[in-house]
Amino acid sequence: MTRIQAIFVGRPQVLHDAEGAWRSSIFRSPVSGPIQLGQRGLEGDEVTDTRHHGQPNQAVCCHLMAHYRFWNERLGLSLRAGDVGENWTLEDADEEAICVHDEFDVGSARVRVSGPRVPCATQARRIGRKDWVDGTLREVRTGFYLSVLRPGIVQPGDAWRAVVRPFPWATLAGLNRCAWHGADPEWARRFLEIPDLDPFWRRKLGAGGGSALQF
Repeated sequence: MTRIQAIFVGRPQVLHDAEGAWRSSIFRSPVSGPIQLGQRGLEGDEVTDTRHHGQPNQAVCCHLMAHYRFWNERLGLSLRAGDVGENWTLEDADEEAICVHDEFDVGSARVRVSGPRVPCATQARRIGRKDWVDGTLREVRTGFYLSVLRPGIVQPGDAWRAVVRPFPWATLAGLNRCAWHGADPEWARRFLEIPDLDPFWRRKLGAGGGSALQF
């Protein structure tokens, strides 16, 4: 059963590295107890890049412990929960099984899966690997976003309880492959027929997909 292994919140801050100063919320802090989840996200959490983050369909950013274990073994890294800036780190979750618009009760809240997260240069800078974006998309290990259907209280250790699965074929991994690995027209059409599909994915699939990766 999928559980929240860890919860993180953060605010914009000025950071410094070998490339100079930059501003981000990607260094989030762990939350040890119950916390309010609202329609815009966790209490006390604030995004920096409001152009690409912070919409209602991005209320919660999730990443998987399985992804961290994969990269640590594959690349010899020492990544830990929270290191790619997510709000929830999940245990026993699988993007090959979680589908677009799945609904789950978590704590006293209800959430809905919006779609995959799109890795970005901020993640690459945080991890310290310029190949992070392409590698993440190539291996289909992106994490994903949630919208909040019912605000409530959540905390580390909370289990996910499945409520609704309207599109059992529309896995997050399948959407990622369709978008980034070259879209099969029929497969893309099926995703495009999902009501309220995130506008980013609608644009990406409508343009044919598969254009962003250079392996």
